[in-house]
Amino acid sequence: MPGLQQDVQEIIQRHRSQVSHLIAILQEVQQKYRYLPEEALAHIATALNIPPAMVWGVATFYAQFSLKPKGKYIIRVCNGTACHVRGAEHIHMALCKELGLKEDQETTADLQFTVETVSCLGACGLAPVVTINDRKVYGQMTPEDVLKLLQGLQREAEAVERRENIA
Repeated sequence: MPGLQQDVQEIIQRHRSQVSHLIAILQEVQQKYRYLPEEALAHIATALNIPPAMVWGVATFYAQFSLKPKGKYIIRVCNGTACHVRGAEHIHMALCKELGLKEDQETTADLQFTVETVSCLGACGLAPVVTINDRKVYGQMTPEDVLKLLQGLQREAEAVERRENIA
């Protein structure tokens, strides 16, 4: 990945190369790349003078970190008890079908969308619940509602792409 080592080194330097800032460094790298590239993990270990296994261990221990590329839009479907009972599985299936995701696939090939199920989003009174990029909670969703939401995200992504192509 061009520029990855330089980007990672800048992040490490902002944290004064302190091992105690490892989680914050990983968070920033993931924010920039939407996952933790293996090359970045190796560079972090070398730059902080710690064993690669230590960096790998932290990166794989915390659920917030991903070693696989994620989409620009991360759609999380709650599958806690209340959401499950109220049809979360149908919502998840509708999203996967619409996006053409296979059973073992979470992210679209164009890296626009990632669909995940989570154990609980803490909004049981609004079940079933979906979040987009951890910013907004959508409650009392149906498969039809989530497909309308997805269509809106797709239009937004296309508009952003058009603006970037013009610039």
